Amino acid sequence: MNQPSSKANRSNPQETHLNRARGSLRQAFTNYSQYLRSTKNAVLQATLKRELDILSANLNKLDTFVVRIAVFGLVSRGKSAVLNALMDDKVFETGPINGVTQQPRTIRWSPRGGWVSQQSAIAPQQLGNVQIELIDTPGLDEVDGQVRAEMAQEVAARADLILFVVAGDITRTEYKALCDLRQAQKPIIIVFNKIDLYPDQSRQAVYANLQKLGGRTGSSERLEQLLTPDEIVMVAAEPALLQMRVEYPDGRIATEWETPPPDIDQLRYKILTILNREGRSLLALNALSQARTAETHMAQRIVELRDGEAEALIWKFTRYKALAIALNPIAVLDLIGGAISDVAMIRALADLYGLPMTRYEAGKLLQTILVSSGSLLLGELGSGLLFGLGKSASALATGIDGSTSLSAMAGAAIAQAGIAGYGSYSVGRAAQVYLEQGCTWGAQGANTVIREILSQVEPNTIIYRLRQELL
Repeated sequence: MNQPSSKANRSNPQETHLNRARGSLRQAFTNYSQYLRSTKNAVLQATLKRELDILSANLNKLDTFVVRIAVFGLVSRGKSAVLNALMDDKVFETGPINGVTQQPRTIRWSPRGGWVSQQSAIAPQQLGNVQIELIDTPGLDEVDGQVRAEMAQEVAARADLILFVVAGDITRTEYKALCDLRQAQKPIIIVFNKIDLYPDQSRQAVYANLQKLGGRTGSSERLEQLLTPDEIVMVAAEPALLQMRVEYPDGRIATEWETPPPDIDQLRYKILTILNREGRSLLALNALSQARTAETHMAQRIVELRDGEAEALIWKFTRYKALAIALNPIAVLDLIGGAISDVAMIRALADLYGLPMTRYEAGKLLQTILVSSGSLLLGELGSGLLFGLGKSASALATGIDGSTSLSAMAGAAIAQAGIAGYGSYSVGRAAQVYLEQGCTWGAQGANTVIREILSQVEPNTIIYRLRQELL
């Protein structure tokens, strides 16, 4: 029964990514829901409820396959017109006055027909049951700059794909807004609108300048590897009126003003291609990124409120480990016992914070702490082994020269106990740092699944260029 499922997963990695993301979010939701039911702290309850709502919303988004595409840009760049052209309907209000759109507005888009490029054709049916929501936003340079910035961050966090609309060479304000949106760690498509207003040579010059944005250095940001020709599309969402020459059957010649149809096929095809090739993976990564943030917020709050209890717990295990190692005369066994004590301490801390952890996961976390500490704890481990060997040798020599050997053994034991206690306290404090990240590093953790997905994406995808930030 399992074999067909395995083959299906190998043939459709996007479905595997969605399933892994669902499993990760469900585990986090279950863990923190249990903690919410057990805690009586009102402040902690409020934090947990808020972040659990985020996890729940993202789980629902994964189950219903809703992809959100948000459009951003400065005023008068034609953001609403671009969305209207995509939908083949005048849904979003447009007008000659700046700032027609005052609040973010979301509309469901069901693509009709097929779109053809020079290379191939893609039909909407290839999207399967993915649903698309288009989000129109106010201009980023309007009044209430701080309010608009917060609005942009909120919308960008919920979006899976961002369209950034420009109408010519990018301005300093647009570049700053683009850098700010980049912090959302979402794929961005630059939409060069109103190309009908440019002669062909000027249009190509603007297009070439847009391609150079990836190498442009600002005061504090750099859009590295952001833009290739694949991330820039040229459209005329609401072409200007054209004067047309009309010849009548009776020989009369007149001129009439006509509105050309929108030139939007390149953007439609680009969106459809991305969603067909990596839409489910985008959904999974966005949900995991938000889950990672939510879990971190919850765990940090729990750690903060339990800090006093955690400190007492760490000191308890520190004393226990120091005493146990000092009294154990066998060098290797005392180190093994110390490692077991550290694993038990990590599990006890996890239980205190309401983060279920198996002995295996605690052991892996201990290994991670030892390796990430560089030479510090590993040096202490080596020193402990050296003193342990000296203690063992002294114990063997006690029968020959009792008083001298006993004194040497006691000195070695005290030194080893001090080293072990220091190491145990350091491990406990380091474990707190990792536990502040919630369960994001476990086998089903958000960080683990994000790394797994990014290791499987193809180099020619838009996700691939985001891998460093998402990691």
